[in-house]
Amino acid sequence: MHSQYSFASLLAALALAGAAHAAAPAVEVPVTRAGLQAVAAGFEFDGVVEPVTQSTVASQASGRIARLAVKAGDSVRAGQVLATIDDRETRTGLQRSQAQAAQAEAALRNARSQFERTRELQSKGFVSMAALDTAQAAFNAAQAGRDEAAAGQRQSAIAQGFTQVTAPYDGWVLETLVQSGDLAVPGKPLLTLYAPLPLRVVVQVPASRAAEARAASQVDVMLDEGSGKGQWITPVSRTMLPAADPVAQTLEWRLELPAAASRSVAPGQQVHVRFAGGSQKRLVIPASAVLRRGELTAVYVAAPGGAGFVLKAVRLGADHGAAGMEVLAGLGASELVALDPVKAGLAGARPAMAP
Repeated sequence: MHSQYSFASLLAALALAGAAHAAAPAVEVPVTRAGLQAVAAGFEFDGVVEPVTQSTVASQASGRIARLAVKAGDSVRAGQVLATIDDRETRTGLQRSQAQAAQAEAALRNARSQFERTRELQSKGFVSMAALDTAQAAFNAAQAGRDEAAAGQRQSAIAQGFTQVTAPYDGWVLETLVQSGDLAVPGKPLLTLYAPLPLRVVVQVPASRAAEARAASQVDVMLDEGSGKGQWITPVSRTMLPAADPVAQTLEWRLELPAAASRSVAPGQQVHVRFAGGSQKRLVIPASAVLRRGELTAVYVAAPGGAGFVLKAVRLGADHGAAGMEVLAGLGASELVALDPVKAGLAGARPAMAP
């Protein structure tokens, strides 16, 4: 008896829910008619962001690395110590050269005094001119010895300074190539630095399309595409290297980014580069009409007679910014496309032409 009552109650609840659903107003979704529009003609390639200033810092002295003061990702200032090389040998050499410089200075003072006494005695006729010439030669030799010792001291000081590897400019450590305890030799790379600004995009254009790229009236870079809010940025300068890669048969283009745009990307990030010139008729739809679900790219199209919507998979082409997304396949030129694909997927949704 109890189960019969519960089943009857469930049927009544379902009936009430169905009546409420039937009474609910249908969702009206604005639609637009897909059609051909004049858009900028051109082509796109993938590019890579890289710093304009990047350096591989190498050692100028030999010895064990006593301390590596930075790691990948650290921010450094110009002149900051990055690594210290064992300087016991160079310190000993500097002390030796300092002692030699002091000895040469003492010899010079002695030779100067001897020369001055000999010159005074010769003026009074107590010694010969030959004795004066000998004193003069000894004095000159002492001066040369002093200069040589001073040069050796400076050289030792420079060698001592090479044991402190410093940053050449403000920047970031991209990677470290050694560890504390490794052997450093002149020319051996220790780490890689780059300056955060400016950045550029490097794109490889096939040699077969080099003439089209040079003739392009506009070159743009798509930034922040992963967030779904990408925008096309015009580089502040563009340069095409004069030689082609002999293997890949591509020409390298370098596009320097504005400082404000550079803050939204990082070195190594992949972006799109568009070379545009002239105009062509293309089937485009607003970007808001596109439904993306994993690998699926689709739009909701008004069903015949206006009875709801039908989901259609489409293949998209270039993003033409305010003009919309180019549709390569899956959509007819006269079909009505829902501007809000989320609402179009609701039960009872029906098309309403946008004003």
